[in-house]
Amino acid sequence: MTSTNLKSHALRFAAAAAALMAPAIAFAQDAAPAAAAAATTAAAAVPNKGDTAFMFISTILVLFMIVPGLALFYGGLMRAKNMLSILMQCTVIGCAVMLIWVFYGYSFAFGGGSNPFFGGFAKMFLAGVTTDTTADTFTKGVVIPEMIFMLFQMTFAAITPALIIGAFAERIKFSASVLFCILWATFVYFPVAHMVWDSHGYLFGLGALDFAGGTVVHINAGVAGLVGALIIGKRTGYGKDMMAPHSMTLTFVGAAMLWVGWFGFNAGSNLEASGGAMLATVNTFVATAAATLSWCAVESFTRGKASMLGAASGMVAGLVAVTPAAGIVGPMGAIVLGIIVSPLCYFFVSVVKNKFGYDDTADVFGVHGIGGMFGAIATGIFASSSLGGVGYAAGQTMGGQVMVQIQAVVITILWTGIGSAILYKIVDAIVGLRVSVEAEREGLDLASHGEAAYHS
Repeated sequence: MTSTNLKSHALRFAAAAAALMAPAIAFAQDAAPAAAAAATTAAAAVPNKGDTAFMFISTILVLFMIVPGLALFYGGLMRAKNMLSILMQCTVIGCAVMLIWVFYGYSFAFGGGSNPFFGGFAKMFLAGVTTDTTADTFTKGVVIPEMIFMLFQMTFAAITPALIIGAFAERIKFSASVLFCILWATFVYFPVAHMVWDSHGYLFGLGALDFAGGTVVHINAGVAGLVGALIIGKRTGYGKDMMAPHSMTLTFVGAAMLWVGWFGFNAGSNLEASGGAMLATVNTFVATAAATLSWCAVESFTRGKASMLGAASGMVAGLVAVTPAAGIVGPMGAIVLGIIVSPLCYFFVSVVKNKFGYDDTADVFGVHGIGGMFGAIATGIFASSSLGGVGYAAGQTMGGQVMVQIQAVVITILWTGIGSAILYKIVDAIVGLRVSVEAEREGLDLASHGEAAYHS
């Protein structure tokens, strides 16, 4: 065969091979973009290990706020005969709410339903929540396991009812406090959390800003505490007997633990280890420092002396005020929040409470309620980019945002105020709210738990 014939046969073979391969090549070309898109989607759904570790630490820090932080803070403010009582209430209430959260609370708050006040039943008993499911965070393409998101929100749900009990401590039945908090979490906390933080929630839809729980946690608990203090009544001997805190040392230890744990509370609410979390961390430092100094200054002017109780109260007031604003305002705005909140809370705990004569044992309303209201509204001001904040949504103005914040505060007050009053009455009808006068005089440690915190 001549070389010409060989070339001719080779060319015909190559042409035939190309014709046969053309469909495969075309298929591969068509499939390539789809495969690339599928790979991108699969990659986007893989949890970020750094963000997951950050959220794990944040979750543990919020647990640290409940036990031992809040328990010791409240315990030191009680009389010695009621120390174990408050430790038990913080512990048992926290544990009870953790369980109902996984039974139905997570679903009621974040179940994916489109109702503006209720998350639905889809995720009851953690249905569909597995080690493979993820929760989207604020940054496109960054995800964390849904289980850690669920747990992080669980700690918020657990600490909020525990905050309430400080308002009527030293005179409520142990069974009543636990039953009330379970009902309150179900009918007050879960719906408010859904309204504020779920994308289908009513207040979320209005554009309300609440980075870490000014409305959901602090106003919610503060108002519920005030309603409880009014309904349950004053402690026996209030205004006559000595009712000073039995251990300012323990109160300081608890307040310090709260400050440390609050970094999980605020920075963790960014849901990822990004610049937003660092902004929340800076603000949690400086707002709290400013509020502590501010409370000490107010006491020095009004009483002539700055007290440890005042410093601890200022510390908590600053943490409360910066909570809704933590990842939204700038550091200078956070400092201003801290400076202003302490005189405001001091006025309520030292003047307003005495004027109206209600017995808020640990000043839950005066610090958490008032501090939360101030922080929520002030967030609408200091979110402005001209004041160092992250700015508003497109088309929103400072005045418009402040009005939205006021709406959120008012709705939260009404929801928790009315709902709490109804639930207190229900609990009173079932188990009774208040211990006997004899048990109150003896102390709830012995009367309710048969043991004493201290032995002489």
